[in-house]
Amino acid sequence: MKKQLLTTILVATALAGAGTAIAHHSFAVFFNTDAKLVKITGVVEDFHFSNPHGTITLKVPQGHKEITWRAETNSPSLLRRRGWTPEVLHIGDTVTLEGWPARDGSRYMRLRSASDANGKPIGQPIA
Repeated sequence: MKKQLLTTILVATALAGAGTAIAHHSFAVFFNTDAKLVKITGVVEDFHFSNPHGTITLKVPQGHKEITWRAETNSPSLLRRRGWTPEVLHIGDTVTLEGWPARDGSRYMRLRSASDANGKPIGQPIA
C-alpha cells in the first residue's frame, strides 16, 4: 500500500512539473536577436505582472485604426530588481516599448526597455 501511494505521489509530482516546463520557453525560439529592435508607442490595454513572464498589451495607432501589440517581459522577480512594480503601468497610460521582434512576424516582442509618455525610462533596460 505504501509503495503504491509513493508511486502515485511521484507520478502526480512529475505531471505537475511537466506543465510548468512546457509553459516556460526559450527566448531564442520565439524572438530574433539578429533583427533590428522594434520600437512602438501606444496606450496600455493590459499589463500582467505574473510568472513565468509578464505581458504588456498596447493599442498602437496605425493610420485611421489601432493595432494590438504584445510585449513579453521578464519574470516579476527580475522586473522588481530592475525597478518595476505591478503598479508601474496602468490601463490608459501612453508608453514606448522597445524589444526583439517575434520570429514569426507577429506583433509580439520581447521587451528590452520601456519609457513613459515624457520619455522617462521605466525601470532599467535589459542588456
